[in-house]
Amino acid sequence: MRVIFMGTPDFSVPVLEALVEAGHDIASVYCQPPRPAGRGKKERPSPVHARALALGLPFRTPVSLKSAIAQAEFEALQADVAVVVAYGLILPQAVLDAPARGCINIHASLLPRWRGAAPIHRAIMAGDAKTGVCIMQMEAGLDTGPVLTRREVDIGPHETTASLHDRLSEMGAGLIVETLTNLDGLSAIPQPTEGVTYAQKIDKSEARVDWHQPAEDVDRLIRGLSPFPGAWTLDGETRIKLLESRIAQGQGASGQVLHNPLRVVCGAGAVELIRLQRAGKGVQDAEAFLRGWPLEAGRQLE
Repeated sequence: MRVIFMGTPDFSVPVLEALVEAGHDIASVYCQPPRPAGRGKKERPSPVHARALALGLPFRTPVSLKSAIAQAEFEALQADVAVVVAYGLILPQAVLDAPARGCINIHASLLPRWRGAAPIHRAIMAGDAKTGVCIMQMEAGLDTGPVLTRREVDIGPHETTASLHDRLSEMGAGLIVETLTNLDGLSAIPQPTEGVTYAQKIDKSEARVDWHQPAEDVDRLIRGLSPFPGAWTLDGETRIKLLESRIAQGQGASGQVLHNPLRVVCGAGAVELIRLQRAGKGVQDAEAFLRGWPLEAGRQLE
């Protein structure tokens, strides 16, 4: 098929690669424009932009698709279908209608649960047992379109957003190839009206750990925000980012540090801290972290 691919972050890259490997004709790759990044704030292309360059694919990086010119350029590509995955821009109706088979979105949740921007983070933070990938026919509403195909996966007890992100990205890549192959025989099934939840974009204000919460909630927060933006706590005035944890035993005041292994007491139970990062330092396992930062037993984190 003649495909317009629309995506921006790392999550989208395996999907682009799978479409190319399957032999689809990529009419153009659409991704968000380069953004300032790093200490020098030099403009850096997105992961999809960089991969399109490496593959020698035509690409475009419009700031918006609202103008008549941008919409005319999109329509002129005469695509059979547009495949959209974590693109990051709203698609006007004229864009949705331009490809012969419309626009198909890969969404990392079991719709209608977790419509919106951060479905992987929210599924882990909520303690969901399962998630998955849905491929839907896009319409004007936010992730409201009918579903063509779906696939479930269990969320492991120690899963982080990073590990689940990678699994769902690869799953989506395989599923979109299957979907396009079988597109003529698929029926788009409307989403149920019950069970709708919204995965709001993660706000950095959510990332500070409240040690008065039960260990299950603290553990989910740490794993759900790993690696970005990263749950954090304060040791005095020093910020410590917490990137991997598991539920553990421990008693004391909420926020109290315990050793052997490194744990912190919560409102009920405790969490073991497995990977941590001090501001300006690299990520370390607990043993290496304690060698460089003497976080004494009995100390109170805030």
